[in-house]
Amino acid sequence: MFHGTITEELTSHKEWSHYNENIIEDQKDFVLVKFNGLHLKSMEGFQSYISLRVCIFSNNFITDIHPLQSCIKLVKLDLHGNQIKSLPESKFWSGLKNLKLLYLHDNGFAKLRNVCVLSACPSLIALTMFDCPVSLKKGYRHVLVNGIWPLKALDHHVISDEEIIQNWHLPERFKAYNHRLFFNFCPSLKKGSTYEDEIGNIKYITSKINEILSHNSPVLIVQRWIRGFLVRKKMRCDWIVRLSWSLVGLTLEKRV
Repeated sequence: MFHGTITEELTSHKEWSHYNENIIEDQKDFVLVKFNGLHLKSMEGFQSYISLRVCIFSNNFITDIHPLQSCIKLVKLDLHGNQIKSLPESKFWSGLKNLKLLYLHDNGFAKLRNVCVLSACPSLIALTMFDCPVSLKKGYRHVLVNGIWPLKALDHHVISDEEIIQNWHLPERFKAYNHRLFFNFCPSLKKGSTYEDEIGNIKYITSKINEILSHNSPVLIVQRWIRGFLVRKKMRCDWIVRLSWSLVGLTLEKRV
């Protein structure tokens, strides 16, 4: 059972002896770390992981994630199953400009005011916070859905137009929590998955969420129909113009 910092545990514990002896020097080049279920208490030392893109730190005893502030290239961050009760300030999240997937479920968040700092995350598409005390708060989903602008999926369900546009009553197919909007975008970890596997999974999740939205968002459906109409109209106009010029050309030839 590990109870120290990352650097101490990876360089001293016998189970990790297969790691590169120069792991401290190589940290800046790491793009994937997967330390799930190791009973870790601290992320101290992560300031050096400046190239990190996928960080899986689930099922530990972490309470503070400030050391991740230097990992500005993160695309996926999995911190579920820890003991985190508060999140860093908005400046921390605004620096993670590439972060798309954030798993925070099964933690100790209790105040909506604290989790609202995630609104500063500019590219966040999918977020989980179920099994946290805050998820039981009245208006929890409404606050997050309307506070985090780029968000498309929250807690196993893609966000419906009904949740974004106030007082818009839609048919059952388009309502919030409809089975058509269900998508488990945080499946169980696969043992031995590589960085390529993780990046492929991120692309799949992003694509799947967009696909679900394209078929179940009235706004997107109407936009698609209008774009199609305008394209067809433009094509007809272009065809008429070309035909007109052809007729003009034939007329001129005859006169000549």
